[in-house]
Amino acid sequence: MRRQLLLELMGILPKARSGLAAEETEAGLDSGVSAYLGLKEEHVVKASALLRLYCSLMGIAGLKPTDEEAEQVLQLMTSRPPPTPAGVRFVSLSFCMLLAFSTLVSTPEQEQLMLMWLSWMIKEEAYFESTAGVSASFGEMLLLVAMYFHSNQLSAIIDLVCSTLGMKIVIKPSSLSRMKTIFTQEIFTEQVVTAHAVRVPVTSTLSANITGFLPIHCIYQLLRSRAFTKHKVSIKDWIYTQICETTTPLHQQLLPLIDVYINSIITPASKSSPEATNKPITEQEILKVFQGQPVENSRVKHYTITAQLLMLYYVLSYEEALLANSKSLAAMRRKPRSYSSALMDQIPIKYLIRQAQGLQQELGGLHSALLRLLATNYPHLCIVDDWICEEEITGTDALLRRMLLTSSAKTHSPKQLQEAYSLLQSNHTQVMQILEQLTLLSASDLIPYAEVLTSNMSQLLNVGVPRRILQTVSKLWMTLNTVMPRRLWVMTVNALQPSWKLVRKHNYKQNDLMIDPLIVLRCDARIQRCPPLMDITLHMLNGYLLASKAYLNSYLKETADQDMKTSPNNAAALAGQVETMEVTREELKNALLAAQDSAAVQILLEICLPSEEEKDQTSTGSEAPEGENSLLCNLREVQCLICCLLHQMFIADPNIAKLVHFQGYPCQLLPLTVAGIPSMHICLDFIPELIAQPELEKQIFAIQLLSHLCIQYALPKSLSVARLAINVMGTLLTVLTQAKRFTFFMPTLPCLVSFCQAFPPLYEEIMSLLIQVGQVCASNVATQTRDVDPIVTRLQQLKEKPKEICGTYKSSSLIVVSVKDAESLDPDVQICHRVESTIIDIINMSVTGI
Repeated sequence: MRRQLLLELMGILPKARSGLAAEETEAGLDSGVSAYLGLKEEHVVKASALLRLYCSLMGIAGLKPTDEEAEQVLQLMTSRPPPTPAGVRFVSLSFCMLLAFSTLVSTPEQEQLMLMWLSWMIKEEAYFESTAGVSASFGEMLLLVAMYFHSNQLSAIIDLVCSTLGMKIVIKPSSLSRMKTIFTQEIFTEQVVTAHAVRVPVTSTLSANITGFLPIHCIYQLLRSRAFTKHKVSIKDWIYTQICETTTPLHQQLLPLIDVYINSIITPASKSSPEATNKPITEQEILKVFQGQPVENSRVKHYTITAQLLMLYYVLSYEEALLANSKSLAAMRRKPRSYSSALMDQIPIKYLIRQAQGLQQELGGLHSALLRLLATNYPHLCIVDDWICEEEITGTDALLRRMLLTSSAKTHSPKQLQEAYSLLQSNHTQVMQILEQLTLLSASDLIPYAEVLTSNMSQLLNVGVPRRILQTVSKLWMTLNTVMPRRLWVMTVNALQPSWKLVRKHNYKQNDLMIDPLIVLRCDARIQRCPPLMDITLHMLNGYLLASKAYLNSYLKETADQDMKTSPNNAAALAGQVETMEVTREELKNALLAAQDSAAVQILLEICLPSEEEKDQTSTGSEAPEGENSLLCNLREVQCLICCLLHQMFIADPNIAKLVHFQGYPCQLLPLTVAGIPSMHICLDFIPELIAQPELEKQIFAIQLLSHLCIQYALPKSLSVARLAINVMGTLLTVLTQAKRFTFFMPTLPCLVSFCQAFPPLYEEIMSLLIQVGQVCASNVATQTRDVDPIVTRLQQLKEKPKEICGTYKSSSLIVVSVKDAESLDPDVQICHRVESTIIDIINMSVTGI
């Protein structure tokens, strides 16, 4: 078999070359015509197959060719096929065989022949690629091998050879030493490789469907070895053009290429040459991709979603890398510029992420990579509620609604909607009709209406606007929030300012709201009792609180160079000083964020307090004629919305809950917060610490809070904290002055009823405490003319025979006693009667089984 194969191999060359005139061969050697000379098309496919078979035999059996045989095979391998796909394949196979079997080249004449053939490959590869109509020619393979030789990645060359030949061949790295010398010193010096690579055209409409070794592989390796920065060759334009020339399915080399390019921009090639970095893509070039303007001399007429997503990945990764390396960059006194907030505002990040979600199969890992970057740098665009809302908007129900889309819905323009708003006070129907039809549009189609919808929101606060209009506007706003949240939030905040601010025409910008998220709550006061618009306001507040955290974190890293400005006389002292500064700045940042969050919570809790008008409605029991639009209904709905947000905030950071409760808030809100915020059970962790505070107000608030928590969460932990509170109350009874005793026990004694209701085993301890309080207070007024001994006697009797004695107490007589004793200004007398009423409440509660 071997003999027959060798005969066929040696027989192809003379047959293929027969009929060619000598002058044609000589004339074509130095021109593009030479690509046609040497080996005819009909012999190329057969020659490739025979070479692969011959290669297989050599690899398996370890055969040595004779000198004559090696000469003939080398002559065949170094032939010049026509510029066809088969010709490209033949050259690639021949080149890999030369690398795999170095024994084929053993004499100076054979080495010279190989050098001439390699020079021909370098010269003709562009012509072959254009004429043969292939995207991956042998030129990329040459460059790749040259780069591997320069970086001494011999194992990568072996892998490349085996994958091209389609077989596993044992190749000793030492056998490549001569070829390495030829490539690195004679044919492809690193400077030649770098200069040549940047001139290689990018792959048009690059996708995973294009296989083989492409220019992108070469550029990637050169970037990794820092060849471009070393030889001061700009690669930015090539990478930008290749990003623009992409489509789905995503080529697997694109993300690694962008990552290594970003690293070459930020990290210098060496410490001695901090300027040896690549240039970043300019803001103007980035905007072109998102604005749809074609690049000069580009073959594409518009930018694909793949190009836009890759550019977004580049921008977000670049910003993240800047922050991650801020300390080292500050130490080197060299810092690349970050992209402006104005640029980021013009990139439709949320819209692009939604598009990527629908193309996950085609985009490989790009979607998940973008989500990770978003969660790190733009947490306000990763709110869970938004993702849930998006599922509703893009789900089956939304699809069915759009199937009902009428032609009239598409004919409504933003101008018509504005005209309908101008007649809102006299005609609600027209606005309602247009808004209802707009709900059938997709989120992208709604974008032109965003300005009109937000600018007219303040009109919806006027009396008489139907609730249905408010709900529809809220629904449309949430739909727009899925594609343009940042722009939408700024427009909405500016539209909902108080009337006096609107007159002054003060417009906030994105940065203003990230620096001070509480601006969102400085809105028209009527919003506080308009649930649909309050829901929007709370959504924006939550988003900007998250954005503010990310903003301050990035600001701290960006200004890290301020810690390096001291004189570096003593390296050790400087390092310690810098570390101290970092800790101080971090502590200040955390304190600012905590103050910001707690201020937001306190403002929201104040909003939950009923107004005087609402208090009047509650006391008189009257209802507004409009039923569901009554003030009390709106108040309850707003309270529910606020409690929902506070629950999310407490879960995200329990320290906020601790800080707010250490600050305290009106006790009349405790029933609302404990019942309406499911995460309030975490307060049980810090109530012992709160009770231990020296301020009497905090101790009172802690016990009142605990009384509500015990009813809501009758847990073993609550029982132990309640027992602690009872012991603390007994201790304070012995140390407080008369005035402080009155201040403390009057609001806290009723809390014992809740303790006893939640935990009946505490009955004896609580009753003993109450009797003790009554005795202490009675002894302090025993010298007065008024005799309070009957009160103490009654308390003792109530403890010993609760059911019998309690039955003799008539409610009317108790009221008379209470009214009479209330006239007394003596604090201890008032405490005694509070003790008595507390005991009776406990007995009644236990008797009736409440």
